[in-house]
Amino acid sequence: MLNLFLPNKQVESIYDITPAFLQEINKKGIIVDLDNTLVPWNIAHATEEVITWLRNMEAAGLKVTIFSNNNKERVRVFAEPLNIPFIHKANKPLRRQFNRAQQLMGLKQEDVVVIGDQLLTDILGGNRAGLYTILVLPIIQTDAKITQFNRRMERMILNKLQQQGKIS
Repeated sequence: MLNLFLPNKQVESIYDITPAFLQEINKKGIIVDLDNTLVPWNIAHATEEVITWLRNMEAAGLKVTIFSNNNKERVRVFAEPLNIPFIHKANKPLRRQFNRAQQLMGLKQEDVVVIGDQLLTDILGGNRAGLYTILVLPIIQTDAKITQFNRRMERMILNKLQQQGKIS
């Protein structure tokens, strides 16, 4: 059961994930979480650094979908200026919207990577959908109230995975 929370890869931030790495592992599409993965949960718009990262992915031919449990307005305000498709109220960790994102990109399961900062939503959902998962550290250590409970549970799971030598 704990293996459902185990990411395929763990990095510090999205900037550690390059187009070359994704191409090396044969990925063509990215489902990426918004809050505390691309920008802090309380920042509305993309930074220049995030814009550059997203544009580099697209320039390499990688399809990107922003994927969030947040409301439509929050996600739209971030994604529309960048002209990047998005799914809001994704109901992570349920598989349905992960599958929808993959299908909207016109890609097979094995072609898609999920990038996010939460084990209980991004990694669990991506793993349940049969996708390659990458866990990034949260950008900031504060969270929206709804996420604070998840973080406590996450710490317990991470400790267990570390004790078993499955994650560093």
